[in-house]
Amino acid sequence: MKDIATVTSKGQITVPLAVRSRLGLKEGDRIEFINQDGRTTIRPVRGEENPFSSFAGALGTSAGGPQEINAWISELRDEDTEDAEDKKS
Repeated sequence: MKDIATVTSKGQITVPLAVRSRLGLKEGDRIEFINQDGRTTIRPVRGEENPFSSFAGALGTSAGGPQEINAWISELRDEDTEDAEDKKS
């Protein structure tokens, strides 16, 4: 079965539901048109979003200042916090 769309006077098309489902497209997604060897292919534009953005705020805001963060890192590394402070001096 072919999926067919009509181009409007403004050059717009409605991507058929079956195609949107196959490509995993949802409202607001972008698609790109790739011309290669006399054929045009459409595919979703991926990779613009930072892959780590979903983790933003995961640690909360109670991390404190640089001294608290360095103490926390030292603790994770099993370093003696006092030794770590002495090394800074």
